Amino acid sequence: MSISKLFDISGKTALVTGGSRGIGLMIARGFVEAGVKTYISSRKAEACEQAAAELNKIGTCIPLAHDLGNMAEVKKLADEVKAREKRLDILINNAGAAWAEPIDKYSESGWDKLMNVNLKAIFFLTQALLPPLRAAAKEGDPARIVNIGSIDGLLAPSLESYAYSASKAAVHHLTRNLAKHLAKDNITVNAIAPGPFETKMLAPVLAANRKLVEGGVPLGRIGQDDDMVGAAIFYCSKASSYVTGTVLPVDGGISGTPYTSTTFSL
Repeated sequence: MSISKLFDISGKTALVTGGSRGIGLMIARGFVEAGVKTYISSRKAEACEQAAAELNKIGTCIPLAHDLGNMAEVKKLADEVKAREKRLDILINNAGAAWAEPIDKYSESGWDKLMNVNLKAIFFLTQALLPPLRAAAKEGDPARIVNIGSIDGLLAPSLESYAYSASKAAVHHLTRNLAKHLAKDNITVNAIAPGPFETKMLAPVLAANRKLVEGGVPLGRIGQDDDMVGAAIFYCSKASSYVTGTVLPVDGGISGTPYTSTTFSL
């Protein structure tokens, strides 16, 4: 098989949650450019529609606005996808939230919000979308689930983001658990653990401490769109058909050198 075919994902159908901005938008744009029919979801309808309108200039993108912090909305999103598609080749579980506070003031509401969006929604959206994922799965070309974790789920972060880092560590282990049990259905489940990228979530940290953040990355820079797109396309292409249950750090080397790096991700 040629290298170009090995990484070809054209003609597939994908859902990218949290796809209107940040890492989700990076992946969605990469998919659309690669010829994937891409659904994006986000909490804010206007942002979702604006992102889809921009992506529709280069391919096919359909906006579906749902707040995945609400289990009823998780079900509605799944039902809407299933009403439109009998098969779903790719599910990117990216929607997430961040919260950091000093330990003495850390709020229960913040903790619950992060666990609902970052962890609970991943499991129940995956559960609800198993029928179209199973329908898309082929021998030698599985259906793909990619969960977006974080290097904060691999290392103790510098920020006091207790629920965030705990939820992302749980995402990594949920990924392994799902991979083991969905392998029989020919569905692979992997995770990407991003380091610092140019996202709205990390923008305040970069605005105040860009040089400090860059200095903590062995490769000396913030992640770029292509860095994330490359990892996502690998996991969703023929190139990774025999790969499941893994967590891939895309972090410029931070997680591989924990004793010499200061971590700021989110």
